[in-house]
Amino acid sequence: MQDQDRTTRVPQGNGRKASSTHQPTLRSCFLRPRTLLVSLLLITSVTPLATSQSPATIPSEAAVAARVDSLLAKMTVAEKIGQLNQLDYVNASDDAILRGDVGAFLNLADPVEINRVQHLAMDRTRMHIPLLLGFDVINGYRTLFPISLAQAATWDPALVEAMHATIAQETAAVGINWTFAPMLDIARDPRWGRIVEGSGEDPYLASRMAVAKIQGLQGPQLGAPGKILACVKHFAGYGAPPGGRDYDSVYLPEVQLQNVYLPPFRAAVEAGAGSVMSAYMSLNDVPASGNAALLRGVLRDQWGFRGFVVSDSWAIHTMRSEGYVENLDQAALRALKAGENMDMGSQTYLKFLPEHVANHDVSLRELDDAVRPILRIKVLMGLFEHPYVDASKTEATLTDPAHRAQARHAASETAVLLRNEDNTLPIAPSIHSIAVIGPLADTPAALMGSWPAKAKKSETLSLLSAIRERAGAAVQILYEPGVPIGREPQAELNPDTITPRPYNSDPPAPDSPIAKAVATSLKADLTLLILGEDASMNGEYASRASIDLPGRQEEMMQAVTLAARKAGKPVALVLVNGRPLNITWASTHVPSILEVWQPGTEGGHAVADLLFGDANPGGKLPLTWPRSTGQIPIYYAHNATKVNQEAADFKSFYWDEPTTPLYPFGFGLSYTTFTLRDLKLNTSEIQSGGSLEATVVVENKGSRPGDEVVQLYTHQRSGTAVRPVRELKGFERVTLQPGESKTVAFTIGPRQLQFWSPATRAWGVEPDDFDLWVGDSSRATLHETFKVTAPVKIAAGQNGQAVPEKTVAKEDKNDHEQ
Repeated sequence: MQDQDRTTRVPQGNGRKASSTHQPTLRSCFLRPRTLLVSLLLITSVTPLATSQSPATIPSEAAVAARVDSLLAKMTVAEKIGQLNQLDYVNASDDAILRGDVGAFLNLADPVEINRVQHLAMDRTRMHIPLLLGFDVINGYRTLFPISLAQAATWDPALVEAMHATIAQETAAVGINWTFAPMLDIARDPRWGRIVEGSGEDPYLASRMAVAKIQGLQGPQLGAPGKILACVKHFAGYGAPPGGRDYDSVYLPEVQLQNVYLPPFRAAVEAGAGSVMSAYMSLNDVPASGNAALLRGVLRDQWGFRGFVVSDSWAIHTMRSEGYVENLDQAALRALKAGENMDMGSQTYLKFLPEHVANHDVSLRELDDAVRPILRIKVLMGLFEHPYVDASKTEATLTDPAHRAQARHAASETAVLLRNEDNTLPIAPSIHSIAVIGPLADTPAALMGSWPAKAKKSETLSLLSAIRERAGAAVQILYEPGVPIGREPQAELNPDTITPRPYNSDPPAPDSPIAKAVATSLKADLTLLILGEDASMNGEYASRASIDLPGRQEEMMQAVTLAARKAGKPVALVLVNGRPLNITWASTHVPSILEVWQPGTEGGHAVADLLFGDANPGGKLPLTWPRSTGQIPIYYAHNATKVNQEAADFKSFYWDEPTTPLYPFGFGLSYTTFTLRDLKLNTSEIQSGGSLEATVVVENKGSRPGDEVVQLYTHQRSGTAVRPVRELKGFERVTLQPGESKTVAFTIGPRQLQFWSPATRAWGVEPDDFDLWVGDSSRATLHETFKVTAPVKIAAGQNGQAVPEKTVAKEDKNDHEQ
């Protein structure tokens, strides 16, 4: 039998280099069968909309600067300070707009009202400066895509870019021109509620996702049709609070900040991100809103960022409660001098900066420097020429059937199959009755995540309804909700819009729901347990002290599983959640476990597709999955700390718990099987500034089409600092038909091997021996070694971890192997 063998050279980054003006160009991407849909969606997403129009030509930097300088020369001090002020629309007034006191609004989402306030700003103010209109559009506006953590589980930047192109299109159709996304905080503690909003634990994977999201939201340049301004957050270190406690002070040594927490932000800046949000908390005892070392030293001086920085909501104001300043007057002064361009919500700048300017505490030049980036972005976005939205076309864009189809496809791509003993899934044709059990089975809001924007629960099908729909009349569906997991979220008060509220406690439940669940299970040929967390159990101010299943779900799961297995009946667990949960018992007792996260508007249909085999799970974990709360934090890229320690053995020596994780970073199964073989390097030495190419063959050995994610890791054996035992430096998700094989090629050079050394306090590549592994998770076993023969110095501001040295895509369609 012959297998088609295709070769793809994998870009180790976002596929293009940022221009000197930080305006991105369209990323070149190669096509493979699974990404054809993605590419078509990317093409259709730039269809011009009435909501925004691109200038006929991209203005030169000189022209933009001249226009901004001309505006500044005509503006009063009060008008300049007004541009630094973002108001929540609930606190707004027409008079504030007419006085020039507002540069941006927050939480306005009515296209008719958006046109009205833009008209006030454009036609009835002295300077005719348009408004920025910001809204938290995190995973979608009307059409919700899977949560950000799930998007990272796709390991497919092209797909993630296509999702965000649609998110931008829907958002722009309303007249909103700015979103507070993506969140780029590295998170290694699943107790933290906002782990749901990021891309997990790894800076390389997170950087690739960051670039994809920026390109999807902003397009080829600011002001592109159907695009919006991105805002990367939270700068910086917000994802490392002790104990996972949201907003808590963070302490990070510079070596961790540089090598782990900052790279995704740098990648986003190089991809052209137009705005950055500073964090709430203090980093090493300095509040982020007053941290000049970050906002000026790193962001502007080292990275050359030319957009603007906005505070998190009321964060300038809270510097007083943190004890960093004595009063709000000092808060305004410190924040402005640190590099905070815009005050979100608190009006601290509006109230106190006029006096500082009058007293010469803030010079006119400093004030102009604060306002200039905001005006520059407004000019680049084309808002002066096109501030309005065609409200008559809004609803048609929001209800475009293509968006729903795309959301369904995306949700199926995010799922991770964690266990599948005896091929319990997909559901066999011999199954004639299914028991669907769990408190999340018939709860559409649970699928929608903690930031549902303007999605409608009535447009989201529950898992139970989708399973019934797909099963048809020939399969009997039995349903029992079982134990509750807590009080109903605020969303239940409004049947159409979702506004969840977090909670940490679970009321006691009687034994009867568990007994009913067991009885229902025994009546069916197969049991599907739908367990996890309600959407309101994660997100902002929704941290948890434990990662155990909330309520009595664990008890119910064990009772149902043991009874069903004793009766010889299969059980599958479907996890709906926004963080890793303690499923250690399930990992050895429940035959099949499918992680579907919080999959969004079309999550019900997508999960049904996966359960019945219409789609094949191919996602991989974007984080290390702990066995219990006591293992946290646990992550694969740790340092070796004991003589003769094996590279990936996590030998921290708990006496009451295995030291390895339950599932490693990058892990995920499929309904088919894959093998990786023939790892080869084209050279064993990298000369000064050079690179090598690693190739590996991946083959589908099973009987179904499926996806595998080929992953490459490296390790520097010694140097000026201890390096992690493994670090992800390349990956590629490939689709293979049964019997098909493909050769995947990776380029490894200075951009992959550099790190920030505390000894030299600089980025560089050190001469040393390196290990290289390729496999299907961070436990990859295919191994080679190579040597770097000479050091490479990386100048400040030239890190670019997600930017490849070269992008090569090649299909060898005529090559076959026996």
